[in-house]
Amino acid sequence: MNTESTDTLPAPLQLREQIRGWSTELGFQQTGVAGVDLHADEQRLQQWLDKKHHGAMGYMERHGRKRSHPEELVPGTLSVISVRIDYLPTEAGDPVDYLDHPERAYISRYALGRDYHKVLRRRLQKLADRISSAAGPFGYRAFVDSGPVLEKPLARNAGLGWLGKHTNLIHKDAGSWFFLGELLTDLPLPPDQPASEHCGSCTACIDVCPTQAIIAPFQLDATRCISYLTIELKGSIPEELRPLVGNRVYGCDDCQLFCPWNKFARRTTEADFQPRHGLDSATLVDLFAWDESEWLKKMAGSAIRRIGFEQWLRNIAVALGNAPTSPHIVESLNTRANHSSPLVREHVQWALAQHR
Repeated sequence: MNTESTDTLPAPLQLREQIRGWSTELGFQQTGVAGVDLHADEQRLQQWLDKKHHGAMGYMERHGRKRSHPEELVPGTLSVISVRIDYLPTEAGDPVDYLDHPERAYISRYALGRDYHKVLRRRLQKLADRISSAAGPFGYRAFVDSGPVLEKPLARNAGLGWLGKHTNLIHKDAGSWFFLGELLTDLPLPPDQPASEHCGSCTACIDVCPTQAIIAPFQLDATRCISYLTIELKGSIPEELRPLVGNRVYGCDDCQLFCPWNKFARRTTEADFQPRHGLDSATLVDLFAWDESEWLKKMAGSAIRRIGFEQWLRNIAVALGNAPTSPHIVESLNTRANHSSPLVREHVQWALAQHR
């Protein structure tokens, strides 16, 4: 927010700076404005799709030009207000340490608390209401990872950070542990200056990726990414990749955990993003013992619930197969050996075979 008075600025600039102030009051860490030109990103998206790196994520192909043309997705769009909010929770231990304890479940830090979609959407609506109160009725539509929007390129163009070699957005003063949201508006707001790239010669994210899903700087083969395998993929996890999944049962954070820029990341103060039900340090055996009713109850309001109980068991079975052999681990797997789901049974039998 400009510390000087905005009263003397031209009306569009004044409104943009006011929006920044309102956004900060609502709890967003940064707000910027982008135009609708995503021509270069549209080409990169098409190349990625042509290489089939999206795998089973058919939704990435749908909607045609609308994903890279906000003005076609929401007719009349002139400006995109992009916001970010920190989500890294406060934990008793270091997340990296949990990767060295294969009997514990690693869950991506963004999913330890409540579903971020609802949290951000409510705040974006409040921001839209503030804008409407000050500037009068205007056309808009809010998005939180919920529609065909190239949110990371838009955030880059709005000055919120650059696209790192792992394809996540990085801010030089805040790292990458944050959520993004957008308001597509018909307001003629002046755009901010796009962020420049500062990865330099660093290849930390490429070097640590467990499945080598980052096939080249700024290029991700999602079909090898553990986040894809544990969340987006609904069928069997390829056998050759199962040992590489380790104890990661929902998502993967390795490329962020080892990114040097995340030394600047700030812990969130949002109560909604703090760990629930001990998910930040739970054991695989304990999570595998939950029945479906208990899982549904504990996952209420969580982003994890979207994968369903069957896929949850599939993921934990793989992690149990990668855990050190012990009677406790084998006994846990045997409780699901005759599960009604063929998908669960397949992965349990694979896991048991690792301990024979």
